[in-house]
Amino acid sequence: MTKAQSLWNQGVKIGAIGGVSVLIISLIGMVESFGKRDIIAGVLPMGVAIALIISILAAYMAAKKTPISDKSIQFANAVVSGLVISGFLAAFVMIGRSFNIREMLVGASPVLYSILTGGVAGAGGIFLLLLTGLLCGAFAGILYMLRDLPRRLTVNALLTIFILGLLQELILPILKAWDVGMINYLAGLFYTLNGLTPVGAILSVVIFCILYLLWNANQGAIKSKYAALPKEARKKSQIAALIVLAVILIVLPQFLGLFLSEVITIVGLYVLLGLGLNIVVGYAGLLDLGYVAFFAIGSYVVALLTSPQIFAFGLNFWQALPIAVICGILAGVMLGIPVLKMRGDYLAIATLGFGEIIRILVLSDFLRPWLGGAQGIGSIPNPNLFGFQMVKPQHIYYLLLAGIILVIFISLRLKKSKIGRAWMAMREDEDVAQAMGINLVATKLLAFATGAGFSALSGAIFASKIGSVYPHSFNVFISINVVCIVIIGGIGSLPGIVVGAAVLMGLPELLREFAEYRMFVYGVALVIVMLLRPEGLLPEARHKMEFHDETEAGAKTVA
Repeated sequence: MTKAQSLWNQGVKIGAIGGVSVLIISLIGMVESFGKRDIIAGVLPMGVAIALIISILAAYMAAKKTPISDKSIQFANAVVSGLVISGFLAAFVMIGRSFNIREMLVGASPVLYSILTGGVAGAGGIFLLLLTGLLCGAFAGILYMLRDLPRRLTVNALLTIFILGLLQELILPILKAWDVGMINYLAGLFYTLNGLTPVGAILSVVIFCILYLLWNANQGAIKSKYAALPKEARKKSQIAALIVLAVILIVLPQFLGLFLSEVITIVGLYVLLGLGLNIVVGYAGLLDLGYVAFFAIGSYVVALLTSPQIFAFGLNFWQALPIAVICGILAGVMLGIPVLKMRGDYLAIATLGFGEIIRILVLSDFLRPWLGGAQGIGSIPNPNLFGFQMVKPQHIYYLLLAGIILVIFISLRLKKSKIGRAWMAMREDEDVAQAMGINLVATKLLAFATGAGFSALSGAIFASKIGSVYPHSFNVFISINVVCIVIIGGIGSLPGIVVGAAVLMGLPELLREFAEYRMFVYGVALVIVMLLRPEGLLPEARHKMEFHDETEAGAKTVA
């Protein structure tokens, strides 16, 4: 391939993709809407930051995809890509200012043109836009040519600024809640009411770089010292770390406000759901898209047993909880029996049908006298622990924390047990597992029953948390969200479930001010993670090894 062909195939084509991407987020209003929030106050609006990130990422990919190892060509590809992106935007601004295209493209407003051109009118704004694209491409090219450590340091430092500015409404209230002079001073030094201060951004980069370099220089020695410790000393250090983590989790709600506690409880519910589905998908390899059905069963059983609205059973939450879990387990067995012979896509479609059947039955007029129909069931009492009413999100947090710890303990014990090894053997190859003497019927049913029991536990806590249940709360998107959490976090990884739930469910809740773009950002995040970390954010060691072995084998085959 000649140098000219390389510039056309990589620089221009990837630049065109990046330009179209920035145009799309501009025309749907993201750049203008996100411009109301600053990453760095008075310097970098969030909308502009997102456009810059896309431009730099596209230019970096243009350099990385260059088939010629010549550094100058790689750098030129990055620069060309940045110029093409800014060229798309410049052409859009000139057309928009010359003709009235807002009748067709509502987002093409004068405010958007001003944001894209940095507030500079006329040809000066177009020149500034092209110069910005050139600088983005040059920065991406230099970044690509750096050694591994400086590149990681630069990228992570910039990400630190973006994340600290993005999560201002999460971090600033926590700092102010301490009401201590020094902490108040630091909060004012780092943050304004709309993003990081310039001084705060610089200090954040400096502190991050120092910590990162210290860790990079000493991590090998720390790991070797830990590996050299006697077994008893290592066990004691692990216990000490668990105690510290437990203390942090226990005192955490005391420093969070009502909104942040509510966000944590939502994340906790999905962590419970993800841990249950991880048994079915991660351990046993059975794709279950009807998982929300067991969540609904747990919720409705608790509602029927505790609410006086339909039946006056008069049970409290703690009496109804084991019954709800047992009903979930029985429902898991009922689902498992007819789908024992199914695999892969066929199993996913069958379980998806089961979930929809449960939702439609709950919504039907036929069962309305018993399940409340579309109006649902209300007046569900809150959990009562020794006379203490668990009403606030901070109270439900401890209930969820206890449930998560219990489920993680059971999951770890099952993973290391005989049945856990049988699940993993079945996940790899059902025919070989059966030839080895594994009873597939019992193994599959136990996987479905265990996952369904954990889902029913989450549903029971959900019903008592909100005080009512409605059929529309149990649509198929909950199952899809939980599957995404398992995959994004890392299939079979328990820490990955927690991280996946925090990323996919926690961050969208924190960005409720941009409600109309939440699902768009959600979808983009899924695509990016699957491209950059297809094995998951915190993958299980065996799954990560298997994935990379398959990837390397595929690359060798293609070569």
